[in-house]
Amino acid sequence: MERRNVLKGMALGLSSLYLSKSYAGRLLNRDYAAGPFKPNWDSLAQYQVPEWFRDAKFGMWAHWGPQCQPEAGDWYAREMYMEGGWKYNYHLQKYGHPSKFGFKDVINEWKAEQWDPDELVGLYKKAGAKYFMAMANHHDNFDMWDSKHQKWNSMRMGPKKDIIAGWARAAKNNDLRFGVSVHAAHAWSWMETAQRADKTGPLAGVPYDGIVTRADGKGKWWDGEDPQELYAQNHSLSKNSQDNGMIHSQWGWGNGVSVPTKAYCEKFYLRTIELIDKYGPDVIYFDDTVLPLWPVSDAGLRIAAHMYNTSIKRHGKLEAVLFGKVLDEQQRKCMVWDIERGQSNTIEPEPCQTDTCLGNWHYERSLYDNNGYKSAKTVIQTLVDVVSKNGNFMLNVPVRGNGTIDSKERAVVEDIVAWMQTNSESIYGTRPWTVLGEGPAMADAPPLNMQGFNEGRGKPLGATDFRFVKKDKVLYATMMGWPDNNKALIKTLALNNVHKVQRVSMPGSDAPLHFEQTTEGLKINLPQSRPGDIAYVFKINGAIA
Repeated sequence: MERRNVLKGMALGLSSLYLSKSYAGRLLNRDYAAGPFKPNWDSLAQYQVPEWFRDAKFGMWAHWGPQCQPEAGDWYAREMYMEGGWKYNYHLQKYGHPSKFGFKDVINEWKAEQWDPDELVGLYKKAGAKYFMAMANHHDNFDMWDSKHQKWNSMRMGPKKDIIAGWARAAKNNDLRFGVSVHAAHAWSWMETAQRADKTGPLAGVPYDGIVTRADGKGKWWDGEDPQELYAQNHSLSKNSQDNGMIHSQWGWGNGVSVPTKAYCEKFYLRTIELIDKYGPDVIYFDDTVLPLWPVSDAGLRIAAHMYNTSIKRHGKLEAVLFGKVLDEQQRKCMVWDIERGQSNTIEPEPCQTDTCLGNWHYERSLYDNNGYKSAKTVIQTLVDVVSKNGNFMLNVPVRGNGTIDSKERAVVEDIVAWMQTNSESIYGTRPWTVLGEGPAMADAPPLNMQGFNEGRGKPLGATDFRFVKKDKVLYATMMGWPDNNKALIKTLALNNVHKVQRVSMPGSDAPLHFEQTTEGLKINLPQSRPGDIAYVFKINGAIA
């Protein structure tokens, strides 16, 4: 992604956030926690991925907030202001015109009245998750905790609940590592659509509510509140802002993007530091190319140093994991590379993570209506593939506005439960083998597109596709389908290639497996009754010295 020198835009001033000079001064003087890590790349390169994360392999995510209330999918708070788009039209029918009923008003509709974090996190633990992550804020800039630095938060508005506190307690009660995802650095440019107005129709030229201020709220539910603290739109538009796709090329704060003020960056910093200090997450996912606001601000570097130093103080050693998406060679040493909706095509030298979703990131009811969710088979095959390449896998199950997951999502999770209860030994605590796998899909692996987005573009996995991992001296080979002749052939385990196989068993089956290791490969006669219908694990002794 192109990175231009955008520091010239830092002269925009503090007034856009309506902060007093004294408060702004306090923002600009906050220090990060003391410790061995400093806010620069050379210092952060001391980072070592903690063993707990490497062993965990599987996490689950609640990417949940007020944008789930309309049940119309991801990026609702941005796209409801895109005239003619389907979310804009949906918003007109459900709520009214965005000049009269904007995203701030969607927040007021969100009550989370059926939310039971202990039940959901308990289900995810049963499904095999070893860590759980909750969205702390999205690009909509709304904080999901009792935030001292952002008045637009879930304790003061919407559900009137500390959502992060509830998730954190549930994770602790279920003995899972807790994480948060932080996306709000991009609200500055992401919400620019709220500054627009219709170009056609009876309300042409009437501005949407992205420019309203405290003075406009008299007599309304938000009387006394300043929507600019949420929207942060008292600034000039980015280059080609009317082009809805332009934001993607500006994600790394270049290519003509409007540059946030220093006060905006420091407020984001304070919010994130409070989140770390108050709830003690071991994991932070940043929806940024590298670190938040890099390279126009060092806020992300200071957050990283604070997170690592705080983790050492809390645990006696570094247990923290931070994710970034588009990382150069040095940055890969400073944090964990996250691949969104995609998979690497090789064994990665450093541990990484793939994140994906059963449907859209924010809940979309039409996927329920049209059976649009990923199957448990797709989820498990992705997990197995990612683990073979030195990766972890994190799955989002979209949560409805009311705080529940729907029946079809629950059915997928229950199928994951069944597979993991039988086969999890082939996942937890494993490491890549010398070969990640074999089969026809290997030759058809689609390339990554920047930070990911290659899932579902490869050849479907079948009975001749295998993925390998090791644990101590045991080799696990997972077969992605069941052959019609009830015979498996693993070519990689030909007698000339590895040590002599001594024993082969299949978790979930008590039937003894007859096998023969030849120069053609390891031939296995399968049991008459197959254990499940997703993927099949062979536990192999002897192939590893």
